[in-house]
Amino acid sequence: MTARRKLIAGNWKMNGLKADGLDLASDLAGRLKGAGPVAFDMLVCPPFPLLFPVGEAIADSPLALGGQDCAPKTSGAHTGDVAPTMLKDAGCRFVILGHSERRADHGESDSMVNAKAVAAHKEGLVAIVCVGETEAQRDAGQADAVVSGQLAGSIPAGATAENTVIAYEPVWAIGTGKTATPDDVKAMHAHIRAELAGKIADPDKVRILYGGSVKPGNAAELMAVENVDGALVGGASLKADDFWGIATACR
Repeated sequence: MTARRKLIAGNWKMNGLKADGLDLASDLAGRLKGAGPVAFDMLVCPPFPLLFPVGEAIADSPLALGGQDCAPKTSGAHTGDVAPTMLKDAGCRFVILGHSERRADHGESDSMVNAKAVAAHKEGLVAIVCVGETEAQRDAGQADAVVSGQLAGSIPAGATAENTVIAYEPVWAIGTGKTATPDDVKAMHAHIRAELAGKIADPDKVRILYGGSVKPGNAAELMAVENVDGALVGGASLKADDFWGIATACR
């Protein structure tokens, strides 16, 4: 089996003011610097206004910075949008794309996610492409087909294991307290791995994250599942102890 280093990514969503963000990021950066060799990479994705201050606070640490979205354009008359060039300027190495909340709240299509990933790759950013089915789709037996369609439409040509991470987040498990069973996760991650063949160079090296009510209490079990290469964490990433507990569950 190909060895893939775990990635623990924190999606702060629309939470935190400057003082909160600096305290949280500085705490995590300090823990990471003092921990010695660890079995994971750690990433925080704050809201856009916090990217520069948080980036400066963690600049001398192994803690990576990411954006929660980016535009498919590099500049121009696009009020409210943030270009991948701006994320890179803030110190970002990653960007989350196609999160189910973006797809639902802003009507983002697979083709839009694809265009954003192309733009991110051009700036040297790693795109974390999110996929996942709703509860109704899973109940109807459509989970595999839905995720296959999202992968086919969202992953751009030229994607590689170096510039693309896949995050599987069942929509019904995001912020609900519900968590997919290890068997559910194993089956879907195996399905995703198989679907990546022909879509991404070196598909066995691509990291596939699980997201959906990941907590310190279930992290070790989930991170031990085959083809789970880390976690995309929402609410628990806002508490340093919880987020650190998830990361240190990686072995």
